Amino acid sequence: MAQIVTVTPSPAIDASTAVGKIAPFSKLRCAQLRRHPGGGGINVARVIQRLGADVRAVYPSGGATGELLRNLLDREGVNGIAVAVAAETREDFTVFEESTRQQFRFMMPGSPLAETEWSQLIQATLAGLPGFIIASGSVPPGAPEDFFGRIVQAGAAIGARVIVDSSRAPLKAALQSGLYLIKPSLSEFWNLTGLNCDDDATLIDAARDLIDHGLVEMVALSMGPNGALLITRDRALRAEGLAIEAATVSGAGDSFLAAMVWSLQNDPDLATALRFGIAAGTAALVNPGTELARPQDIAGFLPQVRIREIATATRIAASQLR
Repeated sequence: MAQIVTVTPSPAIDASTAVGKIAPFSKLRCAQLRRHPGGGGINVARVIQRLGADVRAVYPSGGATGELLRNLLDREGVNGIAVAVAAETREDFTVFEESTRQQFRFMMPGSPLAETEWSQLIQATLAGLPGFIIASGSVPPGAPEDFFGRIVQAGAAIGARVIVDSSRAPLKAALQSGLYLIKPSLSEFWNLTGLNCDDDATLIDAARDLIDHGLVEMVALSMGPNGALLITRDRALRAEGLAIEAATVSGAGDSFLAAMVWSLQNDPDLATALRFGIAAGTAALVNPGTELARPQDIAGFLPQVRIREIATATRIAASQLR
C-alpha cells in the first residue's frame, strides 16, 4: 500500500481557458478548454506521483463530474480511492486574460457530504497504515468542522505523520489534536495567530508558540513571491522566492507541499525539503491553468534556490490563538 496518502474532502474538476480581453455583455472567444483533476490533496498527489513516489489519493466522487475526475486521475497514473457520494462533484474554472496577464478564478461551493460519506473518507485514508497522511483543502457542507482534526487523531493512532493544509476553523480544529506539519499561507497564518506582519522574527516566534504548546511539530509558512519559512522547535530556515514571469497563480502551494513531503520521505534534511518546495512552487507558476509542477521544471529551478538559517536565540512576546 502507499506510503503517502492524501485526502481531499472537497475535490473539483479544474477547468481553465484564456481570452484576449474580458468584456461585459460580449461573446468572448476563448482558447481550448483544459480540464484537470483538482482540490488540495489531489493536486498534492499528482505532483508526488510525478516525482516517482508511491501515493494514493482519497476523495469523494459523485455524478458525471465525479466520473470525469476519476478518469482524469487514471490518465495521469495517480492511484486513487474514490468514495461514491450522492452529490455531484463541483467544477471550478479559471480564465486568463491575455491583454492584462491577469487570472480570474471562479470557485464553486463544495459538494455536500453525508455522515456516512465523510466517515468512509476517513476509513479509506487509514487503509494500509500509511506513513504520511496529507489532509488538504476546504471542508464541505455536511462534514464536521473538525474533519481534519479527526484525521489527525486517527492518523496518530496508527503512527502516521499527519500534515494539514487548510485555513480558518478547520485548521484550528486540526491543531487541537497535535500534528506533524501545517502549511499555511501568510494570510492564513495571520488569521490563525492574530498577527498582521511579515517580519521573520515575529512569524518564527508565533510558529514556535504553536510548537511549544504541542499543537504541531513543524510549520512551513508559504509567503508567495517572498519565499517561505520552515520552522521547528530548534531551527528556522528561510528561502527567498525566485523571480519569474508567472503564467498562473494556481497550484503553487500544493506543489510546494508535495515536493517537501516527497523530500522528507526520502531524506530528513529540512534544508533539502525546503529547497525542493520552493523549486516546485515556482515550477507550478510557469505552467498554465492547473498543470502544476513538473519534474523537469523543478530540476531547473532547484540550483537557484538559496536557503539560510535564521538565528533565534532570543524569544519575543508570544502570540495567542484567537
